[in-house]
Amino acid sequence: MATLDEGHHYLIAPDPAKRGLTRRVTGRDQNGDLSEISVVEEKPLTIFLNSQEIVTAMTIGDYPEYLALGFLRNQGMLSEEDSVTGVDFDAELETVVVRTAKITDHEEKLKKKTRTSGCAVGTVFGDMMEGLSGLKLPQAEVRTSWLYSLSATINRTPSLYLEAGAIHGTVLCQQDRPLVYMEDVGRHNAVDKIAGWMLSERVGAQDKILYTTGRLTSEMVIKTALMGIPVLASRSGFTAWGVEIAREVGLTLIGRMRGQRFICLSGEDRLVRDADPAQIGDESARHGRKGARR
Repeated sequence: MATLDEGHHYLIAPDPAKRGLTRRVTGRDQNGDLSEISVVEEKPLTIFLNSQEIVTAMTIGDYPEYLALGFLRNQGMLSEEDSVTGVDFDAELETVVVRTAKITDHEEKLKKKTRTSGCAVGTVFGDMMEGLSGLKLPQAEVRTSWLYSLSATINRTPSLYLEAGAIHGTVLCQQDRPLVYMEDVGRHNAVDKIAGWMLSERVGAQDKILYTTGRLTSEMVIKTALMGIPVLASRSGFTAWGVEIAREVGLTLIGRMRGQRFICLSGEDRLVRDADPAQIGDESARHGRKGARR
């Protein structure tokens, strides 16, 4: 079991300077002048469950083991009862093999072709929907002071987005403390990395908040619910089906978090308004253009 840090330091944070995540590319700007910028790398990663190939995802390439574990967990191919005996990453072959004590067969699952609206590879939607049957999340309270504190901390954190753009971020939080911050070209990949870390470290979900820079779609709501996390918050907006599913499973859903403003479309009765919005500074004035995310 991972011991969660008592301070405000991340257990895992973005590392914009890490080799292999971005490259420098030269082009010409609107005036025809030479300009060099950082762009995010995309790499294929093929995930195997035992001897069976499951999916090839496009990813930035960090934390491949967490991505594989989280993807399989969120797709219902790994349950809490399954015993994972090994997770082997081969950088040369660009593969991760997740091995379990009991061989599983998911050929029927792989025949389902409906994809989500997530960018990059997307996920198999039917598999995720199956896990929602009868699911009810813990009725955890969330304080507005936590939300304002998390937003301020996360949006000031050095990240690949601020370095190169074209990327999504997801942060696992506990009260007002951001714990694990993952980024990837697909928002679902970032969430799966969080899920894989939680599974690997045996971290409980009942008192956690998931913060994402991406849209609150049905996919994001379902994945958060399957992880057992009771609160999902975002700077971005909602889809109607995402809101409907959140209400059905008892997920507190908060979006359009910018400066003083946010809106809660599910679980408003669990929201404790212990901070005065008037005391929260305007985001554009605080962060400026560079800090304004999606």
